[in-house]
Amino acid sequence: MTRTFDSLDDIRAAVGTDLGSSRWFELTQDRINGFADTTEDRQWIHVDPERAADGPFGSTVAHGFLTLALVAPIFEEIVRTPWATAGINYGLNKVRFPSPAPVGSRVRGHIRLLEVTDISGGIQLVSQVTIEREGADRPVCVAESVTRILA
Repeated sequence: MTRTFDSLDDIRAAVGTDLGSSRWFELTQDRINGFADTTEDRQWIHVDPERAADGPFGSTVAHGFLTLALVAPIFEEIVRTPWATAGINYGLNKVRFPSPAPVGSRVRGHIRLLEVTDISGGIQLVSQVTIEREGADRPVCVAESVTRILA
C-alpha cells in the first residue's frame, strides 16, 4: 500500500499512524548469497545449506542485515512525497532481530510514523519499521528508522 503525502503538513498530521505495508520480498538462497558476497559475511549459517541443515534453524537463514537493508525499498514503496527534492536515509535509533528468516521465507514491512521534527530545508521522520515473516508469530526485524525529507 502506498501513502502519498501532498505536503510537509500532511506528514506532520500523520504522526502516530500506520502508513502502510509493502509487497512481499522472497528470501531466496541466491539473494542471501548475493548479500554475503557484497558484505563479505559468508558465515556458514547463511551460505552453506548442507551444514545449516544440521544447525540451529534447520536451513540457511538470511542475514539480519539483509532484512534491515530492505528498510530502504520498503520506505520508498510505502511513502510517496512527489514534491520533495530528496529523501535521505539519516540512520537508525534502534534495531532488533527477534526471529530468524529461513531461506525461502517471504517478508514484508510495515511503517508506523512515530515523530516528525522540523530541520533546515525540510523535516526529519522517525518511523518504526517492522519486517514480518509470512506465517510467523514474531517479526524478523524491528527498526527505528530516521529519514530526512527535503522540500
